[in-house]
Amino acid sequence: MRISFLLPILFTFLAASALAEPKVGPANGSLLIHGGGKLGRETLQEFIRLAGGVDANFVVIPTAEPGEDWGEPYVARFFLTRAGSRHVTVLHTRDRAVADSAAFVEPLTKANAVWIDGGRQWRLADAYLGTRTLTELRGVLARGGVIGGSSAGATIQGSYMVRGAPEGNLIMMAKGHEEAFGFLRNTAIDQHIITRHREGDMQAVIAAHPDLLGLGIDEGTALIVQGDRARVIGPSKVAVTDHAYTPGPDGKPYFFLNPGDTLDLATRRPVAGK
Repeated sequence: MRISFLLPILFTFLAASALAEPKVGPANGSLLIHGGGKLGRETLQEFIRLAGGVDANFVVIPTAEPGEDWGEPYVARFFLTRAGSRHVTVLHTRDRAVADSAAFVEPLTKANAVWIDGGRQWRLADAYLGTRTLTELRGVLARGGVIGGSSAGATIQGSYMVRGAPEGNLIMMAKGHEEAFGFLRNTAIDQHIITRHREGDMQAVIAAHPDLLGLGIDEGTALIVQGDRARVIGPSKVAVTDHAYTPGPDGKPYFFLNPGDTLDLATRRPVAGK
């Protein structure tokens, strides 16, 4: 009798839990997805805040950049000098066996925040997909930490990797280089979109993969993602391309989010009043 009485309560609880689970964004932690160009003060301060302050443990991954002998990456110095961060570790390899080793990922097990620098996103995928490094990056989010990235470090956070061809960044879809890290599920992320006149480039990707949500972020601008909510910060715009979107009078297959706007990633529509 008591069991039958409790069953409706249990089912209600499970249903509520299922509804609360994000469909696109991370269940825990935050993402900062920056469209490239200048990393403004507002963006930097938000990243530091989400990390827990300047005393948090920061990891910088510069693997998207070319070459090997760049010294301390600019963005690591940026965090140290501009933001006053006290604990910054640079993590880099192109050797997948190293990326899959316990010794290499040890800084990630203690990290509160990870920044993935710009360059070419295929270098990140080639080095880290399917390795312990990617597992530990997901662990940072699971602990409530933040993962941020700019340009290539933005695109890699989606599930589908646009502009992944090693031959050049004008190729939107490249067989063998289409899988990204998947911090945002069923999502493709582009960057520099207005500065480089890329606003409509996502249309071909969404036509080929209509289940995907296309997000194009302009330079100096970022999305702050928590759960299924993505908020725009910075001076410019974010273009949203969705197969189910009906173009307005301008005929464009995408719509823009402005600074301060919030997108519901599950419904793929702006949140009213935000």
